[in-house]
Amino acid sequence: MKSFAAVAAFAAAVLATPTPTTPELAPRASASLEPITVKGNAFFKGTSRFYMRGVDWQPGGSSNLVDPLADTALCTRDIANFKTLGLNTVRIYTVDNTANHDTCMGLLADAGIYLVLDVNSPLYSINRAKPGPSYNAVYLQNIFATIDAFAKYSNTLAFFSGNEVINDDLTTNCAPYVKAVTRDMRQYLGSRGYRQIPVGYSAADVNSNRLEMAQYMNCGSDDERSDFFAFNDYSWCDPSSFTTSGWDQKVKNFTGYGLPLFLSEYGCNTNARQFEEVTSLYSTQMTPVYSGGLVYEYSEEGSKYGLVQISGSTAKPLADFTALQSAFSKTANPSGDGGYNSTGGASNCPKKSANWDVADDSLPAIPSAAAAFMKSGAGTGVGLQGKGSQNSGGTSTGTAAPGSGSVTAVASGTSASATKSSASSLQGSMNFQPMIVSGLVVAFTFVGAALL
Repeated sequence: MKSFAAVAAFAAAVLATPTPTTPELAPRASASLEPITVKGNAFFKGTSRFYMRGVDWQPGGSSNLVDPLADTALCTRDIANFKTLGLNTVRIYTVDNTANHDTCMGLLADAGIYLVLDVNSPLYSINRAKPGPSYNAVYLQNIFATIDAFAKYSNTLAFFSGNEVINDDLTTNCAPYVKAVTRDMRQYLGSRGYRQIPVGYSAADVNSNRLEMAQYMNCGSDDERSDFFAFNDYSWCDPSSFTTSGWDQKVKNFTGYGLPLFLSEYGCNTNARQFEEVTSLYSTQMTPVYSGGLVYEYSEEGSKYGLVQISGSTAKPLADFTALQSAFSKTANPSGDGGYNSTGGASNCPKKSANWDVADDSLPAIPSAAAAFMKSGAGTGVGLQGKGSQNSGGTSTGTAAPGSGSVTAVASGTSASATKSSASSLQGSMNFQPMIVSGLVVAFTFVGAALL
């Protein structure tokens, strides 16, 4: 999310509240969709190739965080527009992991729409300036709690472990922490007995290290490799073409890559957007490598990327909405399997260079307190509040051995039924002060972080 990725210091008003309790659950949504799986370098729905036709959906943007899946009126309004556009996927950057999402996830399923979810929030993310201290057990507990909240839905397509943490050559030293989080999330899914929901990373489109990051996320032992790779790409600015935009070179560079690849953000707004790139993205020029993409962004948040203008309870379609609807309606998916690479396969790890400050595939070991969640479950998350995790202690104390992220045993209980004691005991062991129960405390915390 451009507004999230640009944040170097996020001033957050934090409500100090008692430890959240599990909300009373509404009846489970009855609707379901066939889960999306990974085969080779592509996504599949059953035996049919699946291409993402989606948008990035975060009403309110970074300045006014709202969980669109926790508000039935809001999601009902927007899903009607998604159906008009012909979408099958939405991406959300931040959710309240203490809220109930059954109704809205059911409404998305009714509409044939899947969710790609970022598990981080501005207060709980890897700090690109100081990644080591921010990779800690408090952080992992909260993202695992987000997994608990969404793993039960069949239309949860994938989880993002991070978004644009690396945004230049000087921040490539963050890569081991991004990869460690991806490893930990995959291990948590397996250890808690959830289905194999794909986990991967949403990268910035940095020309000097884009390919290196993709290779890095797909090298090493099987437990360390991602399930997919995505990047945010604004290089096609209408009027343009497959070659003028440089997309032909990106296809060439990624030919033979073993993981599904898609655009987690696209839609340059330098000129009037006609979404001419849709024709190429869903053609056999690109489908041997790409599995579609997500347009940035659904609601207008002040940066002129919006498809709709939200005012109160209404969402008025803008010119970009009509242009995207037209582009999608005129563009069919290729027949057959789109020429995908059925064998997949690992990449070689990139070598250290002036553009890539990582020497090998050594990853930090998961913090010991976080490793316990594999058996006990993460417990209750902090929602959109909380004290933040950037310098909470409980960090990694060593280097992981290859294969250490493998699932060795599946917990007899599920995370959904785990109590909140795991999170409470973690906080106690790290000497957190009790949160203030009465009154409203507003604290501004500067978080020099990128949203993972």
